[in-house]
Amino acid sequence: MESILQAIGNLGFPIAVSVYLLVRIEAKLENLAASIAGLAQAVNGLRK
Repeated sequence: MESILQAIGNLGFPIAVSVYLLVRIEAKLENLAASIAGLAQAVNGLRK
């Protein structure tokens, strides 16, 4: 916890918030990419 507070103090609040959001969104983006790939396979399956 101290390292997080120190990072906020050293790097600034906007940078800390940006890093936090990027880490949280990363997993959601990976799931979205997998869903899009699955959808593409489903569409290709319907065409055949």
